[in-house]
Amino acid sequence: PPRGRSINRDPTRSLPNPHNHRYARPMTIEYAFEQKPDSGNLMEIADGLHWLRMPLPFILGHINLWLLRDNDGWTIVDTGLHDPATHSTWERIEADGFTPVRRVIVTHLHPDHSGCAGWLCRRHEVELWMPRAEYLLGRVLKMDTGREAPEPAVRFYRAAGYDEEQLASFTKRFGRFGMMVSEVPDSYRRIRHNEILRIGDHDWRVLVGSGHSPEHATLFCEELNCVISGDQILPTISSNVSVWPTEPAADPLGDWLDSLAAFKDWLPEDVLVLPAHGKPFYGAHGRLQELIDEHTEGLEKLLAMCTEPRRAVDVFPALFKSEIDNRNLIMATGESVAHLHYLERRGQLQSNVNNGVRWYHRT
Repeated sequence: PPRGRSINRDPTRSLPNPHNHRYARPMTIEYAFEQKPDSGNLMEIADGLHWLRMPLPFILGHINLWLLRDNDGWTIVDTGLHDPATHSTWERIEADGFTPVRRVIVTHLHPDHSGCAGWLCRRHEVELWMPRAEYLLGRVLKMDTGREAPEPAVRFYRAAGYDEEQLASFTKRFGRFGMMVSEVPDSYRRIRHNEILRIGDHDWRVLVGSGHSPEHATLFCEELNCVISGDQILPTISSNVSVWPTEPAADPLGDWLDSLAAFKDWLPEDVLVLPAHGKPFYGAHGRLQELIDEHTEGLEKLLAMCTEPRRAVDVFPALFKSEIDNRNLIMATGESVAHLHYLERRGQLQSNVNNGVRWYHRT
């Protein structure tokens, strides 16, 4: 569209196929573009707004990154993993003319979003812009690289119901976060909820959610009527919402549900959502309600299951349709504990510890 106008819906847009997704659900979203960029390539979706589909070595396969024209240079929003394939892609994009880089904005600390941030900031001698809680926790987790798993973390997973083999697998993999993240810059520029960032010719409002991570930033441009949503709003999957050993008594699901409801008030119904995974889409309000309903349904199943005492590892069938194995056990455990904590905080469950294992049952 011409500069200064909203991004209009593509009349050739296609509807999602629910059979391609983890959960079959009503088609409340409409994809904005029939095409998507090839892996490792760019696609301009508005004047000065480019969609970069960066490959990931995971089942998910990709992350969407965004390049915004910033006067005579570019602002990067999210960065991909710290690995040779990502470095090579960035080097090729720079050679194609996307320089100078003026700043790097990171929505939240997870490695697929922040992994290359330090590498890019040093390479271009620019500031990292990031919410405070995300920056500080990212630095803490980076320092875990090379450490042995601390005893409180082992106790956390033993309490969840892990056997000795599962505990050994956890301790072996501890500290992997730092292996996917370049050295975090020693200083940064804090971004806050409701702050306005002027990027090129447009204002972008920072909207902060919580639950998936402590202080997840999204960027909303009223003039273009689009939001760079990170993992806060995804079209076909629900972001992981977990309790972690670093904050074992947390209630992230309460934060997540509050944030989903808030975004229904903060964003217009016809906003174009630019997610970190999947394709840009319309239907934000319906999708936000789907995410709320999905967790509500899981909580109801979980409560019914806990008529008998259950450990965190016992309640996977109430929350997940896929098989849980060593590849996804940690995340499934964290999400199960988050749902159990939510119900316990609200007086619907209570728990007790027996021989180091925590059991939950209905009040």
